[in-house]
Amino acid sequence: MIRSMTGFAEKKFSHPSFSLKFTVRTLNHRFFDWSYRGEYVGELESAFRSICQARIFRGRVEVNLELELSSPESWEVKINVPLAQQIMGAMEDLSGRLGKDIYLSADRLISLPFILNIQRKTFSSEEMAFLKKCFEQVLGEVIKEREREGREIRKEIRRLTREIQKAVTRLEKLKNKQPELIRQRLEARVKEIGREEPLPEDKLVEETAYIVQKYDLTEEIARLKFHLDYLKELISSPDKFPVGKKLDFIAQELYREANTISSKSQDIAITKESLSIKHAVENLRQQVQNVE
Repeated sequence: MIRSMTGFAEKKFSHPSFSLKFTVRTLNHRFFDWSYRGEYVGELESAFRSICQARIFRGRVEVNLELELSSPESWEVKINVPLAQQIMGAMEDLSGRLGKDIYLSADRLISLPFILNIQRKTFSSEEMAFLKKCFEQVLGEVIKEREREGREIRKEIRRLTREIQKAVTRLEKLKNKQPELIRQRLEARVKEIGREEPLPEDKLVEETAYIVQKYDLTEEIARLKFHLDYLKELISSPDKFPVGKKLDFIAQELYREANTISSKSQDIAITKESLSIKHAVENLRQQVQNVE
């Protein structure tokens, strides 16, 4: 299955104890890369990551959670009574030493470090299940977006594949004309160097065969066709596993074969076809670099 690595979704949810907003964005990356920001949720972050990794195999995933507690029961208020008593005792001792009363108001006391601690209560199992379900919904929207973009990418990959396939077909026809072209050039070269007698036919055939073998394009064209068949197989596969890296490798191989053909070419028409393939492959690589 062809899926893009880019996607975005944002959604708000309400619970009796809190309201929240999940924002999930996915971007291109060679591997799976997780980034979580927002409200601290402890072990829940690991649960979110596991849920994500089960459905997204490659790409950077940026998750942000905004949480607003709406119930007073969601908070824990703790006062460090032993420390407060120790501080008040120290103040009384100081008053006796100075011979005058020194007062410390209650609001000043609780503002001292480590006296008052207000924190969110630990999520209940029901609340944790609700948060996971919310995350799964938002992640599902992101995946739908990645699949929608993937369908558009697949269309473009297929178009470029057809373009390369047509160029390879033309190359096969041109390849068959190359031996005669080499023979004609060899004869012309013999005349250019001022040889009085024409080259014997058997010698001409021998030299032509040697040069033809040296510049033969059969293997390169066969490999191009093999890579194109594999490319079409990958983009048509219903398998959910990512194929982006494989597609990128195939694009590199296609480019390499076109490059070799260009270096072996003895015909300007073959050179033009190899350049046409290289141009299409460059566009292909731009597309597959965004495939999961």
